[in-house]
Amino acid sequence: MSQHRSLKGTSTITAKRNVLKRFERVELLKKRGQFKEGQKVIGLPKTKPDA
Repeated sequence: MSQHRSLKGTSTITAKRNVLKRFERVELLKKRGQFKEGQKVIGLPKTKPDA
């Protein structure tokens, strides 16, 4: 019997995520120069992940 594809390890999943965690959005905005230290992390602008 073969193993079902949903049971494979997470290392094999390489799908592009279109939703970022808050800390990832802050890092991305810092890199783009749109976020300054001390700024609130609530209500961040929408961002698309770098491809």
